[in-house]
Amino acid sequence: MNFLSRLDRTERAGHQANGARPRDAYESVLMIRSKALPAVTFVINRISFGRRMELSRRAREISRKAEFLEAGSQLQEKIEGSILAQEVDAMYLTWGLVSIAGLTIDGEAATAESLLEKGPDKLTTEIVIAIKEQCGLSEGERKN
Repeated sequence: MNFLSRLDRTERAGHQANGARPRDAYESVLMIRSKALPAVTFVINRISFGRRMELSRRAREISRKAEFLEAGSQLQEKIEGSILAQEVDAMYLTWGLVSIAGLTIDGEAATAESLLEKGPDKLTTEIVIAIKEQCGLSEGERKN
């Protein structure tokens, strides 16, 4: 009985006796090594019920307007639709990027804002795609 009570205390403390994580541990973020810039790692949010609601609220109006404008035949509507699609991607990045390591921009540690403003486009696109994948978006949905 002493063995069981000690095991119970260990599990309640959130540890296993050998130092491993408990089987039901869940990380709400995901660390990814960049393929575009291998020295860079970035941390993004995993999707959860609450995060999905928050993201849906942010994206709802921008997405509707972008779809409407992209369907238009006028050149101006297509340009506006493209701008809105980029705004949606920027919204995903600022919502989903938790941190970035291994990259400085103009001598300062990179942030979501500096990455959007003046960071490498390939990396920015890679991070947005990773965030959209975590949200469970299909290839077609990710293109928007």
